[in-house]
Amino acid sequence: MQPFTTLTGLVAPLDRVNVDTDQIIPKQYLKTIHRTGLKEGLFYDWRSKKDGTPDPEFFLNQPRYKEATILLTRDNFGCGSSREHAPWALLDQGFRCLIASSFADIFYNNCFQNGILPALLQPEEVQALFEAVTSQEGYRLAVDLAAQTVTTPDGTRYHFDIDPFRKDCLYKGLDPIGLTLQHEAAITAYEGRRKAEAPWLFPDL
Repeated sequence: MQPFTTLTGLVAPLDRVNVDTDQIIPKQYLKTIHRTGLKEGLFYDWRSKKDGTPDPEFFLNQPRYKEATILLTRDNFGCGSSREHAPWALLDQGFRCLIASSFADIFYNNCFQNGILPALLQPEEVQALFEAVTSQEGYRLAVDLAAQTVTTPDGTRYHFDIDPFRKDCLYKGLDPIGLTLQHEAAITAYEGRRKAEAPWLFPDL
């Protein structure tokens, strides 16, 4: 998993509340176990009009947000069913940080497992950012995980809280497998010792 330390990136706005995971990545894209190629399905039902043509009003179809790495959204983002494909699709699109006033619990946890920082700000702070992003093309924010801050171009600094364990794992790029492999030497030593003590448990296959 790629570590997250600091990020200065273009911000894209999704001005909707209660965005569920089926809207983030529809069910027809859940057949794969690969984490790449999912950006084609990201917000699929919102990106196109009924005739199948791209909706120019949707932010992903607007050139000004093409290279965005920070997604700004509203309350309860990521609600609905638990699907890890949702953060996969966001990451495949290039988003490394999500900013909202609240996230659904399971989605929030899945973001950390996949190298995405979900930063929680106050509703009035989110509102101020929406006003800035929509009025200024090329609006960028600086996100610092160590300092737990989001800084605007004019120097306004917002602070977000984060669990210390999640922060440390994200900063070091450690998912559950990575955490386990930190103890690889001890695990290997135990397996060797156990095999010598009870060889019948380790038949040759």
